[in-house]
Amino acid sequence: MNHVILGNGPAGVIAAEQIRRLRPNDSIILIGSEDSPPYSRMAIPYLLVGNISEEGTFLRKDAHHFANLKIHLKKARATKVDAAKKHVILDSGEAISYDRLLIATGSKPIRPNIPGIDLPGVHPCWTLEDARAIQKIAKPGARVLQMGAGFIGCIILEALASQGVKLTVVEMGDRMVPRMMTEKAGGLIKQWVEQKGITVHTKTKVEAISQGSSGLQVSLSNGERIEVDLVISATGVKPNIEFLKDANLGINTGVVVNDRMQTSDPNIYAAGDVTESTDFCTGKSIVNAIQPNAADQAMIAATNMAGGNAQTRGALQVNVLDTLGLISSSFGQWAGVEGGEYVEKANPDQYQYIRLEFDQDRLIGATSLGLTDHIGALRGLIQTRVALGEWKEKLLEDPTQIMAAYLAKGQSQAAWVS
Repeated sequence: MNHVILGNGPAGVIAAEQIRRLRPNDSIILIGSEDSPPYSRMAIPYLLVGNISEEGTFLRKDAHHFANLKIHLKKARATKVDAAKKHVILDSGEAISYDRLLIATGSKPIRPNIPGIDLPGVHPCWTLEDARAIQKIAKPGARVLQMGAGFIGCIILEALASQGVKLTVVEMGDRMVPRMMTEKAGGLIKQWVEQKGITVHTKTKVEAISQGSSGLQVSLSNGERIEVDLVISATGVKPNIEFLKDANLGINTGVVVNDRMQTSDPNIYAAGDVTESTDFCTGKSIVNAIQPNAADQAMIAATNMAGGNAQTRGALQVNVLDTLGLISSSFGQWAGVEGGEYVEKANPDQYQYIRLEFDQDRLIGATSLGLTDHIGALRGLIQTRVALGEWKEKLLEDPTQIMAAYLAKGQSQAAWVS
């Protein structure tokens, strides 16, 4: 059996290793488009801080790891998948044949349609090449403007702040981390960040970037003009799927997969940020671009590619973020459902906040800030779908009793949670 894996990030690497465990004699080709060995994008902020070297971002530290497993690493970019011929066409023109194909090409940064976005000194923060360019400019005292204060943006923000730059953050939403935090929680994160000396503009867009007298001049929708040395674009990502336009696969926002990570073509699988899979809470199809989800999907896809029978229970939306020492998290349907009840409790002076979302007597979503002891219990009660009974009323009275509720109602089903 010939297995070809497109994408050598965490999903691709985990899948290749799992196939090798199950199929010792099969051919495995792992294709990535960058010059570096397989690495973790989530490690790039630690590289920017200086805590690790580039080698520290590598997913496997042994230089002979893949060779020892007889996994063939190939530097190339896929330009087309010919499902009828079971070929992948590479940018060199070479055609690679497969029996089973895994699409694990991940996400790519969204490029904002802003005048001046291509000027020198404007960078995304997505690849090692990006990190090298940013490191050259983001020295102590450098003036830096970051577009975007979402999950990835806040991770980058922390790395930049540690370098002593003069940082301004511009976010289109009405709060920081708007896709994982409620309005009140996102507002508290903004206050926290501002107390650390970072300027944050919410409800604001970058309208244009131009060359100024001593750097880049950035025009904002609130009328301000800021001159900076570096602009970082962290305005979100999207599935990297353009090369699949002629593959005749089911594609919406991402590549649609079933509970076996199989696409509409039985010989083609997908895993990670590129997929659109079933949401655990709603049963609807979503793109859930988080690394734990990518790892789970990679194991399932690889097991099935190797002839096994593994299935997902659905992707649970899980977000845990450290923003300059303030831990925030959200799980499941954190924004609630129509007709559902919720409870919210905040201690703004201590930057503590919790909100629970219910559907009948089940906890379906939660948001937490500065309350790290609750994280495991929140996930456990949501993922076990346990009926809370009288504990729902107790939680509506005091949502901080979540651990007691978990011990009383959820622990008996904890083994179900992976």
